[in-house]
Amino acid sequence: MHCALDHLVISAQDLETGRLWAQNLLDISFGTRGVHTQMGTHNHLTALDHGAYLEVIAVDPEAAAPSHPRWFDLDNFHGSPRLSNWVLNVDDLDAAMSVAPEGIGRVVHFERGPYRWKMAVPDTGKLPFDGCFPALIEWQSEHPAPALDYHGLALRRMKLSHPQSDALTTALEPFAEAMDNVRIVNASVPSLHAEIGTPSGEIWIT
Repeated sequence: MHCALDHLVISAQDLETGRLWAQNLLDISFGTRGVHTQMGTHNHLTALDHGAYLEVIAVDPEAAAPSHPRWFDLDNFHGSPRLSNWVLNVDDLDAAMSVAPEGIGRVVHFERGPYRWKMAVPDTGKLPFDGCFPALIEWQSEHPAPALDYHGLALRRMKLSHPQSDALTTALEPFAEAMDNVRIVNASVPSLHAEIGTPSGEIWIT
């Protein structure tokens, strides 16, 4: 099973607030707004290096509320924008789910414009290990990253902090191919941190 970083997720209570926060932090601009009808969310994207991207996402107040929890636990998101999740691109979603921890979710199919993908979405909306375990996605069309504007953003490293760091480390062992620049540390409060190279220097997103 091949896997690699697909994208990083910055969650926000309000999409415009999240976009401006991320743009000011990284000194770049994001692409046009996109919507996820099935999930009642909307987003902005910008490219990262190595075929990945960075997403700012929030509940869409103009969309009908879905009958199920929204992805990335957005129904329960509060506070300032922050790095809330990460997503791995896998070439065999069924195989990836078979070695993922309990609570990874069920397969949901999505389509937007020219893009089609399937993704493991938790029934509760909340990914294992308080979001420190990645969402799993398999693209069934071209990947969107090459069509995004690239402003020189480069992921240097990630840090996953969690009180069950040993269990998280074990859960991520089947996905070691995507873990070269990921460090897992023990901490009382779960959190994600990513160091991004930008036109203005190295910036930590937390």
